[in-house]
Amino acid sequence: MMPINPFSFTLAAMILWAVGMFFFMIAGEKRSLKVLAHSSYLTGIAVLVVFMWLLWDILERPPMRTLGETRLWYAMFLPVIGYATYLRWDYKWILHYSGFVAIVFLSINLIYPDNYDRDLMPALQSVWFIPHVIVYIFAYALLAASAIVAVKGLLIHFFNWKMSWNMQLADNLVYLGLGFLTLGLLFGALWGKEAWGHYWMWDPKETWAFLTWIGYLAYIHFRYHKPKMEQTAMWILAIAFIILLIAWFGVNYLPSAANSVHTYSS
Repeated sequence: MMPINPFSFTLAAMILWAVGMFFFMIAGEKRSLKVLAHSSYLTGIAVLVVFMWLLWDILERPPMRTLGETRLWYAMFLPVIGYATYLRWDYKWILHYSGFVAIVFLSINLIYPDNYDRDLMPALQSVWFIPHVIVYIFAYALLAASAIVAVKGLLIHFFNWKMSWNMQLADNLVYLGLGFLTLGLLFGALWGKEAWGHYWMWDPKETWAFLTWIGYLAYIHFRYHKPKMEQTAMWILAIAFIILLIAWFGVNYLPSAANSVHTYSS
């Protein structure tokens, strides 16, 4: 039996984010409500950070083995990025979307709870495993935020909404995200060399990870050469994020992934 209750920590973080987002929506110029909004949102992040730290200590391994465990990291990073974006550019809407997506991911973990097995297969017992996963999940969180910006832009264009929107925000998030994604690929290659004796094997997971990297690189090149074609750029960004989701989740359900060296657990 786990000495801590994952359900309690997960639910507490979700409630705190929901309360924080509610107060952000109604705060207006009321300082007291703003303080409550910031405090609740940040406390939700802190609760998940504490849970991850305790889980790491109890399992005696990094909680990065299963999809459920990686969802915890994703749900932790995304509100941090949304909150930092809000502080830097005052885009409150991305704070709400980031919190909402994090709640969705934690909800999936509540519906399909992990067993939190202590066992870690030999391939994962590498010095490169932890930086590879952390950097990758952080990149995914940044690129998810950029996808949110793109989807908002497409909705504004499609429905002709009178709302503020800034393509430069998507660009900045992609620049950072692609940088971390590149580091993740390099760390993964070093991990592969240590674990399986090869830097790259064109495994299904590796192939889709490379396609993801190409997708965001294509976005950057398109934005550089066609800066005025924003709608097309938004579509490229949305498609790149779909490829990212396939690389992260979808590839596990492909027939070619049955013998993948990257299949550890569901």
